[in-house]
Amino acid sequence: MTMLAAILMGLAVAPAPALPPVAGLLQHSDQREALRGRREGRLLSARDIEARVVPTMRGAQYLGFDFDPEGGIYILKFLRNGSVIWVEVDGRSGQILGRTGN
Repeated sequence: MTMLAAILMGLAVAPAPALPPVAGLLQHSDQREALRGRREGRLLSARDIEARVVPTMRGAQYLGFDFDPEGGIYILKFLRNGSVIWVEVDGRSGQILGRTGN
């Protein structure tokens, strides 16, 4: 019985295997796709998009972007007064397509 207790205690304190952060991997994939589109001349750079949109979001903290490679759309994320705001921007023209949130 004491040997079983020792084994169980050892398992209880053993570190769990680390799993990769899926959201982080997806974000890097988005960034790679955006870069590929920029290099191929199909899309504006993320910096160009940010330079156009971020100044229009007064009072909001810019959190970063996601990219939809199928539609060529950047989705910029902001935080204002505890609310998340998503701004969809056409990656080819830089035109704001829509905004969700306050």
